Amino acid sequence: MKNILVTGAAGFIGAALSKRFLVKGENVIGIDNLNSYYDPVLKKDRLQEIEKISNSSSGNWKFYKTSIEDEPSLEKVFQANSPDVVINLAAQAGVRYSITNPSSYTQSNLVGFSNLLEQCRKTSVENLIFASSSSVYGGNKKLPFNEYDSVNHPVSFYAATKKANELMAHSYSHLYQLPCTGLRFFTVYGPWGRPDMAPMIFANSIVNNKPINVFNFGKMKRDFTYIDDIVEGVYRCAYKPAYTNHNFDNLNPDQSSSFAPYRIFNIGNSQPIDLMKFIQVLEKSLKKKAKINLEPIQPGDVEATVANTDLLEDWINFRPKTLIEIGVEKFAEWYIDYHQLKIY
Repeated sequence: MKNILVTGAAGFIGAALSKRFLVKGENVIGIDNLNSYYDPVLKKDRLQEIEKISNSSSGNWKFYKTSIEDEPSLEKVFQANSPDVVINLAAQAGVRYSITNPSSYTQSNLVGFSNLLEQCRKTSVENLIFASSSSVYGGNKKLPFNEYDSVNHPVSFYAATKKANELMAHSYSHLYQLPCTGLRFFTVYGPWGRPDMAPMIFANSIVNNKPINVFNFGKMKRDFTYIDDIVEGVYRCAYKPAYTNHNFDNLNPDQSSSFAPYRIFNIGNSQPIDLMKFIQVLEKSLKKKAKINLEPIQPGDVEATVANTDLLEDWINFRPKTLIEIGVEKFAEWYIDYHQLKIY
């Protein structure tokens, strides 16, 4: 059994991943501050689901209500549990929120991540996995996005903090031989999803007969990636720490690996979906038509995201593959059940 620390454990991905490790029979230590960026009730309900899995599995679950920004508290968690693997999913999320509330991103995504790196160093953690984002590709227009591409032109402060996380992790990987793997997530959706993301916003609007604001006049593509595929990818990376690329060429540096034990991978479905098609599939699953307002593109948004996941498949013999029709149907079934709706 390994001691696996999951930060952001009450979040969308963190909760699903914690359940996966518990079923495997691991010791899972969860951290979450249950902040009010969105309704904490959903986070508490996710924690209840984790408890149910823990009670019926051979794994052990321990939860701490604290923040990675709180360095003394974080240090106590590390000292008490001696984690073998750390998976950092705690972050202030959201592109648009970063435009009006940048300080919260500085505290969580920069100060908090710095605290986490330092605790990993002090306790000689075997493997650190951390969440990056497809948003780091910023103003890039060449599709699909490839890990070899430059990511030096972020178009939101959120993206800038995620790029900073990649750089911070690399410095610790080099200086202290801390194995670090950064995963660039592409538009994750599915049951227990975040209320601030498009699938939940769209579903809420459809069932409540409210109009959906569709930006860039509907001309948007997203690489929607189903939660189970994300969890499987992170899960496999947790058991394969990054190692040095012995063929690393300092004269022609590889953006995805290093002379240090460090790797960067895209994790997406590699099947870009038109936003209007996504809405149509959701309408079918909810058996109700949407009211649509077409709006200009918003600051910080990008028109399209598509992941090249060849490197991830080579690394862990897995690539996300859930079809949008199947994933949206599962999301809709959960949404109807969770909100106790009657759909005719």
